[in-house]
Amino acid sequence: MTAPTVACPACDGTAPAGCHRCARRGLRRAQLVLTVANLDTGAVASHEVLPSNLDPRPVAAGGWAVDLTPRVRELAAEAGVAATVEPVVVPMPDAWRPDLPAAERHELAARALAGAARPVWRVWVGRSTAPPPVDPARRLGRLCALADLLLLDLVVEARRHGDALRWAVRYEVPGSPVPGLPPEPGFADLAAALAGTDVGDALTGLGERGRDAPARQLRPDPLRPLILGATVNVARVARRVRADCAGRAGGGRLPGAQAVWRDGRWWHTGLRPGGPAPDLAGQPTGPRRSRPRRTDGIPRSRTPLRRAVEPPDPPWLGEPVPSRPCPACRPAARRVGWALSCATCAGTGRVHQAALVTLTDLRGRVVHLAWRAGVPEPVSAVSVRPGGRAVVRLPDRYRLGAWATVFGVRPEDLAEADGGHALPPDVRDGYVALPWAGADPVGEQVAAVGPALPAVRPDAPPLAELLRLACGLDLALLVNVLDLRRHPAAPMRAHGVLWSVDLRAPAAPVRPDDLPDLPSLAAAVAHGLECLDVTLPETAPADPRTPVPAPRSTPCPLPPDPVPGLRRLAARHAGRPLSVRFTRAGRTVHRHDDGVRLLAEGVDLPDRRLT
Repeated sequence: MTAPTVACPACDGTAPAGCHRCARRGLRRAQLVLTVANLDTGAVASHEVLPSNLDPRPVAAGGWAVDLTPRVRELAAEAGVAATVEPVVVPMPDAWRPDLPAAERHELAARALAGAARPVWRVWVGRSTAPPPVDPARRLGRLCALADLLLLDLVVEARRHGDALRWAVRYEVPGSPVPGLPPEPGFADLAAALAGTDVGDALTGLGERGRDAPARQLRPDPLRPLILGATVNVARVARRVRADCAGRAGGGRLPGAQAVWRDGRWWHTGLRPGGPAPDLAGQPTGPRRSRPRRTDGIPRSRTPLRRAVEPPDPPWLGEPVPSRPCPACRPAARRVGWALSCATCAGTGRVHQAALVTLTDLRGRVVHLAWRAGVPEPVSAVSVRPGGRAVVRLPDRYRLGAWATVFGVRPEDLAEADGGHALPPDVRDGYVALPWAGADPVGEQVAAVGPALPAVRPDAPPLAELLRLACGLDLALLVNVLDLRRHPAAPMRAHGVLWSVDLRAPAAPVRPDDLPDLPSLAAAVAHGLECLDVTLPETAPADPRTPVPAPRSTPCPLPPDPVPGLRRLAARHAGRPLSVRFTRAGRTVHRHDDGVRLLAEGVDLPDRRLT
């Protein structure tokens, strides 16, 4: 069977630089497959859209289009998925009319479908029960409470975009300047911003936003109560921010305004173009406490903004952290316009002599650590790296992995709150390579940690759920694993058990670069689920003449947990990367030596070492 195709309108297949739409094939696939999969039950429902089954209808703005949204909703009902479906519309070419000859209508429909089929396979993965709607008042209350816990500011911001206001919610380090770029995507009102902003989103970009904030010691109040269930009057906060955007009598409209939650109260200020800002008087605003979401920026306006007034310093900010000029970069390298900032100082031009590290479960428990360069500490010698650099290990309080037991999690589950990146093994376990004999071990650790704000990684679903999903979609689940627990001689390098998880086309081979790189299986599964919107379309056949499958599957129980077998197999091949490929037909085990070698294939994982 051959999929319908049309000639690529951008090239004839001979473009010397290639064509990103047809990959120099000169053809584009006139097929679209819609799929909905249930992560809870394994049920999968699909619909193949072809030029012959398009049913264009007139649209209000003129012309004709095919609205596939009702079909996607039907697929969601068939798979038992509770999902909110965004509109899926295929616009027809201007020349299409229902009274054209059948062959001409078909040709125009094929062109429309080829243009809309990007990606050619659209997959919605959901669960049987929709998550409860977000209560903006409770979310804002949680965000405020966590700001108090983490000793951060919570900023509610509105900026003008034409005649409208766009809203954002984020965490900032006290003293951070107003970001130069407006929020993206930006929300139409504060309630929508809170609904679309969870704690991880609000923390995203914290390191970059806090780069120019004054570095200060922390003096947390251990007796201060934390109330995570409180609510905040969202309408009152929004009204005040809108009023500040409007400006004062005779002053004209301002480009934006902020409400800053700091030290248990709201502080309100407008945003003005340019220059430094004076000090401010606070205005408590009733009950408070909260929780937020991600902010990225796009350049809508290049005008720098400042707060009209600044909140007073919170009582938990201490004396400035000592610093020295960065020895690794020149002043010219810190000018605006350089694409890459200095790896030593992150472009600030200063190297601080202390690191302030916060570990939290984002549920009410927190530990604030202060590491100061120059403090003598007993260290244990571990090894000598090539080149003669001695590797030492600092005491437990400098090992972030040791603090993981405070929260009842494994050391490998610690991750940076800003972005969720895994911690380097040397930082996690307190290993330091001394650049010269007599160097300060704590100072080297302070430099390695930099501005990171570690946090406990959230739970991920079991690997068996992802395996059932792969089988329902008729794909291969590729699990890469490497057991390095028997290699303590290289403490500065990755150790423990490394993982990665990926979905592939069922016939796709295992590649030499299929290697694990994440320190825990939970992190690998979470990353695999986050990337489904990218990885699933990539499993479609590259040749546009080959049809895209339309998988279907009925609900089925979870398969047996493959993790114990994977761990045993990796331990028996310690130090050698393994790739285990699961499909409906069975499993294959591959080992990475000089290349990729097939070790075994069958229905079950082998329970012995394979040579």
